[in-house]
Amino acid sequence: RKSTLTHTVTAFTSPLYTLPSRSQMFRGESVSLRCEEDSSAGWTLRRNTDKETRTQCGGGWGISAGSSCNISFMLTRHSGVYWCESREGATSNSINITVTDGPVILQSPVLPVTEGEDLTLLCKTERFSNLPAGFYKDDSFIRTESDEGLYKCNISSVGESPPSWVSVTASLTVSPSRSQMFRGQSVSLSCEEDDSSAEWTLRRITDKETRAECKDWGKSAGSSCIISAILPLDSGVYWCESREGATSNSINITVTGGPVILQSPVLPVTEGEDLTLHCKTKTSSNLTADFYKDGSFIRTEPAGHMTIHHVSRSDEGLYKCNISSVGESPPSWVSVTGEEVTFDFSPPPPSSLPLVVHLVVFCPYCISTFIMVSLYRDRTTGNDLPFSVVMTPPTQAQERLDEDYDDVITAVTTEHHF
Repeated sequence: RKSTLTHTVTAFTSPLYTLPSRSQMFRGESVSLRCEEDSSAGWTLRRNTDKETRTQCGGGWGISAGSSCNISFMLTRHSGVYWCESREGATSNSINITVTDGPVILQSPVLPVTEGEDLTLLCKTERFSNLPAGFYKDDSFIRTESDEGLYKCNISSVGESPPSWVSVTASLTVSPSRSQMFRGQSVSLSCEEDDSSAEWTLRRITDKETRAECKDWGKSAGSSCIISAILPLDSGVYWCESREGATSNSINITVTGGPVILQSPVLPVTEGEDLTLHCKTKTSSNLTADFYKDGSFIRTEPAGHMTIHHVSRSDEGLYKCNISSVGESPPSWVSVTGEEVTFDFSPPPPSSLPLVVHLVVFCPYCISTFIMVSLYRDRTTGNDLPFSVVMTPPTQAQERLDEDYDDVITAVTTEHHF
């Protein structure tokens, strides 16, 4: 067995990437993390580790260089979750980096992979990447039928890598690409980049159905489902689901028997992007239209379409439009997302350590203060005593104590604020 394993499953583009491009690093390696090249967004690198929460590049770790962050010497304590964050609060994908003292790493993709393309895992030491290696998934020797799971590798007589999770995703697309449809239209829904081994199935929820499969309401064609003449009773939420239970994004479709629809994005819009809404009839998409958000009038557009530049969270809401003398569209919810990343870091159990550290650190200062006050009182009563105050630099032990105190304060802050 050679030290390279290839599966079939797509690389995913994203604002954050690493050089070298892998999720495991050897201790002592130099690593560069980079946000997408968009200086106007003001991207900042942040991370969460066992001892840090949302710390910024340059604030105790890394050297900031524009939209990049360089770590010249990786340590095991640098293991954690890294992401880009704009000054408006939008967040990128996250990358989980593991730094090991061991002799072997598993070079796996730093981002989720989509079914249909190749996934290559490389088992390597610091000097070699072509030694024979055994590969494991979920602690079982490969191969298995599903590609998603926890991967690791082992080089005989050298050592074993830490495990890395590899995700497989699918996405749902709809044609025509909009969330509102006229009654009688032909609509096609597809699970993108289908892998037949995953057996993706189209499902939906409507007013009268729950998790109904494509065969119950459409015509199945591989990873697609076709509704030849969509009806108002087909209004609902649609998604792809694999036989292992993985799900894609969901799409909310509204079918109207009326004369007007609002053409809006079927997926959430990312903060900073432009949002364009079209008000259209079955025969025209350039008639003068009035646009509304959450029931309030926004403005009139002579060409029938409205663009909101650089959307923010405040632009999220329920939109509709009206074409005078023709009719009004149904409302559609427009979501705005910053692709937020959530983390589950359990706080440490209650401990008396903070109290002990406070006493150890502050007692010398209290004693010094007491002595100084006593001397001052002696001077004011005429009992002048010759004395001098000598400021000595902190000892190495005191510096270490201060560092331990900072770590405790960080942990306590994390417990109360994260």
